[in-house]
Amino acid sequence: MAIRFENFNDPRKNAIDGMKRSISNELWTKNTAFLAKLRADISNHPVSKHPAIQMLNDGVIDRASLEKIHLEYRHAIVQVFTDALLMAQFQTKQLEPRLKSGSKMFPRFLLSLNILDEFGFRPGVDQDGYYSGNPEYAHYPLFEDVLNDFGISQTKRTEYKPSIISEKVRSYLENSFSNYKAVSALLAVAEEEVILFSPALRQATHAVGFDVDSGYYYVHGVSHDATAEAADDDHEDDLWFVLAQACTEDDYDHIARICLEYCDLWQQFWDQQIADLKYEPYRKLA
Repeated sequence: MAIRFENFNDPRKNAIDGMKRSISNELWTKNTAFLAKLRADISNHPVSKHPAIQMLNDGVIDRASLEKIHLEYRHAIVQVFTDALLMAQFQTKQLEPRLKSGSKMFPRFLLSLNILDEFGFRPGVDQDGYYSGNPEYAHYPLFEDVLNDFGISQTKRTEYKPSIISEKVRSYLENSFSNYKAVSALLAVAEEEVILFSPALRQATHAVGFDVDSGYYYVHGVSHDATAEAADDDHEDDLWFVLAQACTEDDYDHIARICLEYCDLWQQFWDQQIADLKYEPYRKLA
């Protein structure tokens, strides 16, 4: 007889519980301990205290420089973030046949919550009792709206030549797309970088005269604000839970190495943004 599941409340917990049940208690415990240590190492990486954060928060960066930073950031992560999420969701197939059939659906379900936010869906139902959402509220188009506010033309966006380090940051993530554990790990790091830098980018954008109480900076950079719509903390946690199901001890060294290398690249990215500032007083603030 088929088992009926009628609990549709707390979808995150349902997915995490399913992932936990799909492996042994011993492996789940080992994996979560490893990932907790890795998360601490990432939190202590120098990029988490990069001087760019303070400079952006202080509003000392002029509009022209901030335009360039947004174009760089767009190339490095915004354009490819949902590509990476979809690849992680697709590559859950790599869990089978190591785990029993159907195990890939738990992380696919959990990743879908991140994807729904990224694509412009909202919790709740519309007037017809169907899903609520609008693709124009997807995070990538909202970032493009920020560039519209800056007056950056489509031609300038298309013809923009990103820096070498921006290309390296982007390529490092793209090169992980064929490996489920790798792309999930780097996405978790990317979420951490979003949590670190989005509030500062939001402040810097406000400082040059733009409204940040709606649009992209209403869903990024405000995780502490219960009235806003950011869920970056949950999404990062969920990616680490995905890895807690997927990892074996043989993966630990590789995952730790690529996560810290990705942090190194992000540090170099922000080093470059400071180095490119037009005025010497800005560089002295670093």
